[in-house]
Amino acid sequence: MILLNAETSSIKKQKKKKNRYDLKSLLVYFLIFTLLFTITCIVSYGLVLKAESGADKDVEVSVDAANGIEITIPRGSSTSDIAEILKENGIIKWPSIFKLQSKINGYDDTYMSGKHIISKDLSYDQLMRVLSSNPVSINVTIREDYYFSQVLKALSDKKLIDKEKFVKSMNTEKFDYKFIDQIPDRENKLEGYLFPDTYFFDPNSTDREIITKFLDNFDTKFKLDYYARAKELKMTVDQVITLASIIEKEATLPEERSIISSVFHNRLKSTDPSLRKIKTDATIQYIIYKKEGKIKENLSEKDTKIDDPYNTYLYEGLPPGPICNPGLASIEAALYPDEESQYYYFVARGDGSHQFSKTLSEHEAATKKYTAKIKANDESEE
Repeated sequence: MILLNAETSSIKKQKKKKNRYDLKSLLVYFLIFTLLFTITCIVSYGLVLKAESGADKDVEVSVDAANGIEITIPRGSSTSDIAEILKENGIIKWPSIFKLQSKINGYDDTYMSGKHIISKDLSYDQLMRVLSSNPVSINVTIREDYYFSQVLKALSDKKLIDKEKFVKSMNTEKFDYKFIDQIPDRENKLEGYLFPDTYFFDPNSTDREIITKFLDNFDTKFKLDYYARAKELKMTVDQVITLASIIEKEATLPEERSIISSVFHNRLKSTDPSLRKIKTDATIQYIIYKKEGKIKENLSEKDTKIDDPYNTYLYEGLPPGPICNPGLASIEAALYPDEESQYYYFVARGDGSHQFSKTLSEHEAATKKYTAKIKANDESEE
């Protein structure tokens, strides 16, 4: 009886041990199945998402600014950071799904910092396409003949800068460009180098970022060949840009730029003291604009006697710096004047063109002729 009970007990123990092994095996199988199922779901989901995004990836996603929601993506934001920003703004409910879809579709590390206009109606993929495209920008057009104060106004009107702070940044911060070393210390040091163009600025741009964008553009446009040419002319880059700014203000017709440039070059190289004063009205208008904020329609003899370093009627050579921000055509004209020109004078004809003269007597006759003609036209218009 005792042996039977012992045998029965041993059989029961073996059954329990076998049941534990069966349970462990079942659990292992279940975990393997669950893992495979999960992987299959993720892969399938990824293929679906890629198919969906690929179907309309070239279709532009646009949101009406009036009805959209503006969000700002800080610099250096990760996908997780962006997902949380979207959740906090009520755009998405499931950050984890956003992060998963972003990874699967390859959007990670493509998101652009700055302001974006989005909508709650956008799908996750559409949100990702908007956030990985260029942020909302403010466009500003700087014309070739803009005075420095006009550049400041253009930026200030778009609420991109505070004028005083911007000027301070421009004059005190250090910028690493080859041409910078050739600019002497003066008021508004970078005047002439805020290259004219249409710019697109991030609304949150710092003064330095805005200035850098201008200078990058100048640096690209002012090619290495130009440095060599300036040296050949025995001019600094700053002198080239100063002359170019005067040409910009004087020339109306593109074909006259190189001839106008030759007049100034001829005078600057002359050994005649009377010709060393380039006597350009553009510098007088610059002086007046700085003081009064406007151009004077007709300059008087009194205006040409204003005591100012920029008065080229009083002082020989080029003025202390550029009088506007010249465009590429005027810069090239300053570097490559008409080499065959023997002109030392020019006067406006009143139609945008100029009469060029070799001698003072020719110039005086031309001035008398066209001054009378312009006056007659003005009286007839009245």
